[in-house]
Amino acid sequence: MFGWVEQIRHKPAAVPPRTPDGDGLRRLLVTRGRAVAAAPRLPRNGPVDRGLPGTEIAPGLHLIEAFLPQPIPAQPLSLAFSRRPDDSVRPQDLLFFDTETTGLAGGTGTRAFMIGAADWHRDAARGEGLRVRQLLMSTMGAESAMLDAFSAWLAPTTVLSSYNGRCYDAPLLKTRYRLARRGDPLSALDHVDLLFPTRRRYRGTWENCRLATIERQLLRIQREDDLPGSEAPGAWLDYLRGGSARNLRRVGEHNHQDVVTLAQLFLRLVQAEADERLAPPAP
Repeated sequence: MFGWVEQIRHKPAAVPPRTPDGDGLRRLLVTRGRAVAAAPRLPRNGPVDRGLPGTEIAPGLHLIEAFLPQPIPAQPLSLAFSRRPDDSVRPQDLLFFDTETTGLAGGTGTRAFMIGAADWHRDAARGEGLRVRQLLMSTMGAESAMLDAFSAWLAPTTVLSSYNGRCYDAPLLKTRYRLARRGDPLSALDHVDLLFPTRRRYRGTWENCRLATIERQLLRIQREDDLPGSEAPGAWLDYLRGGSARNLRRVGEHNHQDVVTLAQLFLRLVQAEADERLAPPAP
C-alpha cells in the first residue's frame, strides 16, 4: 500500500524566575562543559570551520529546508494502530517533529537548540513530497525567534506525531514557551506518539524499541556517519565556544533523518494494522 516510501528522545516543570540568556549560557557551559572538554580536539591549522547550513532568518536562527519528492497518501490515515479505531487524519495535517536539546534530564535548565519537522506538502514547482524544515539556534538569544517560527508552522488542524515526544519533546517545548512568556501552541493539538504502538506491536521482537533499532530492523534504514544523539549537546556547546560546526551539521543530519523516519514508521504502522484486520482468522 505504501511501498513508494523509500526515502530517505519527557515532564513540564514549574516556571522559575526568568534569567538573562548570558547567565543561562554560563550555567550550561559549567554543567555540560566536562563532556565537551573530554572530546579530543585537533590542532587548528587555519580558520575554524564555522559554516552552518540553511538561511539565517533571524539573528542567530537558521532555517534548513529539504524536499523529498513522493506522492502524498491519497486517503485519510487510520489511527487504529494507536488504539483509536474510529479516528483518522488527513496526511497533510500530520507534523512529524523531533528536538535536539542541551540534555536529557528535562526541566527548566534544558532547552531545545534545534527543532525538526516534516510534513506532506504540495509544492507549486516541485509537486508532492515530504517537506523537512529545521530550526537551528547558533546563539542563546535566538530562542524566542525559534519558538515563534515553530508556532507559525502549526494550525488548529495540525496533528503532531513524534517518538516519545508526548513525554519529552512536547513538555520541554511547552516549558520553553512559558519561560519566554509566550502562549503554549502545543497543548490544544492532537498528538500521536509512535513509541507506544511500536512497543505494543514489536516488544520482544528485537533487543529494544529505540528508534534506531526500529529503523534498522523494520524499515531497513542504515545510517552512515551518524552522530549519536547523546553527543548533540556537546556539539552545540562546542560551537558556542567558538569550535567547529562540523559536528553541529551532523546533528542536523541526524535530526533530519529522525523526522523522515517518523513519516515512514507512521505509514508502516497504519499498513500493519490494516493487514492484521484483513488477515483471515487462524484455523
